[in-house]
Amino acid sequence: MTSTETTLSSPAEPPQGPAAVADRRRWFALAIVMTAAFMDLVDVTIVNIAIPSIQRDEGASFSQIQWITAGYALAFAAGLITGGRLGDIHGRKRLFLVGIGGFTIASALCGFAANPEMLVASRILQGGMAALMVPQVLSIVHATFPAHERGKVFGLFGAIVGLGAVSGPLLGALLTEWNLFGLEWRPIFLINLPVGIAALILGRRFISESKAPKALKLDLVGVALVTLGLLMLLYPLTRGRELGWPLWGYVSMGGALLVFAALVAYEKRKAARDGSPLVELSLFKVKSFAAGIAVQTVFGVGLGIFFLVWTLYMQVGLGWTPLHAGLTGVPFSIAVSAAAGMSVQLLVPRFGRKVLQAGALIMAVGVLLYIWESGRYGLSIASWQMALPLVVMGAGMGFIVAPLTDAVLSEVPREHSGSASGLINTVQQMGNALGLGLVSVVFFGQIGDRLTRTQVGPAFVNGFQHALGWVVAVMVAIFLLMFALPKRPAQHVEGAGEDNPAGERESANPAAGAPVSDSEPALLG
Repeated sequence: MTSTETTLSSPAEPPQGPAAVADRRRWFALAIVMTAAFMDLVDVTIVNIAIPSIQRDEGASFSQIQWITAGYALAFAAGLITGGRLGDIHGRKRLFLVGIGGFTIASALCGFAANPEMLVASRILQGGMAALMVPQVLSIVHATFPAHERGKVFGLFGAIVGLGAVSGPLLGALLTEWNLFGLEWRPIFLINLPVGIAALILGRRFISESKAPKALKLDLVGVALVTLGLLMLLYPLTRGRELGWPLWGYVSMGGALLVFAALVAYEKRKAARDGSPLVELSLFKVKSFAAGIAVQTVFGVGLGIFFLVWTLYMQVGLGWTPLHAGLTGVPFSIAVSAAAGMSVQLLVPRFGRKVLQAGALIMAVGVLLYIWESGRYGLSIASWQMALPLVVMGAGMGFIVAPLTDAVLSEVPREHSGSASGLINTVQQMGNALGLGLVSVVFFGQIGDRLTRTQVGPAFVNGFQHALGWVVAVMVAIFLLMFALPKRPAQHVEGAGEDNPAGERESANPAAGAPVSDSEPALLG
């Protein structure tokens, strides 16, 4: 009997001897994978706060700034499902260690990047390595813990998500502000090195290997088509303004639609041939799932626009330090965490879909408040004056992000819930990458080129207000799309229907298409 099998036997008495050792090992394993998940979550938020410093110190262009963030999101999104399936086939522990090792190396390359081009390439590599590492986290939890303990484990993951949301911007601000060893912004990446090395060493010792009994085959053609289509769409969006919107850009964006059409045709044939497509197209026959995918994509677009523009507005437009900007965002993060807990535990069970729709409207109201305050106070606006719109926006976002996955999955057949979960997380990352690409149009297109020092502030304030107008439109679209979600999302209980240990050992991979509980938190980004 393997150590994994031992931990799943769940004896009634406290484990003794070898069982006690295995029991301790699984908690060490949990700490390691939670640390890796935290590292990924922080890395996404920590970079935004340092973007203006990177632009100033490296002389990066606006399009390169967009690709520092969008490149990570694109590589992460394109590799999520494939990363999960590789873990099912070759072993979750092995892929986790490969992913965290590669993520650590990519972090070092980011930290020592000699120019903006190297930084962009290293960020794309970092996103690809995260796509190998992150899908294994929940799979390892499933393979290591019995069903009756997973609720407690997922509660810990929820706390990690909230902690990552709050600490990422603050940590990024502090590391940038302190200018450790004269390295300026570089420590935001180099801090991953000791954490990654420790996780790699401890992971080899304490994480038990597991594989899916019936792993699906890889769909590399599907991954290639998705990546090509997104590149053909995003590259012209990010470079078009700087290059004067050339004809090839419009041809490329139009061609992206043909690539996505080819993807649909290929996925249909692959599903009929071997039953292992990258995208399970039959899921889109479920109205609530199709609408939910649209909500996740559009929501990702809105978030991609807001967070990059917000950072540039505070640090470049208003001239605030990274620490000042990071502290200003604390009320937003706290409001998101508080509202998320309240929505899942109290509101959604009673009011259902209306909570999510209220969240979209509340977030829109918060954005409108922000636009009004920005226009009223201009360059003299203070952090405390931003607190009200940020708290309102955070509350609205919290009402959406926590219960959305359950609402989208509640009408999906249980045998397809794993594929559906992976697809939800993937399209949100793709939406985020698209939103970051659109920043070139909705923000940089408004502020103009070759600004004098006195023109920068007013131009960035105006661009910020214009970009937030788009975010309001996104929230209204989300509100309307949510009418297709079920009025009362089903609340699934972790472990239901898992009466035998063998069933428990068929661990779920939200990015791989294996069976999974619908109630799992969406942690893949």
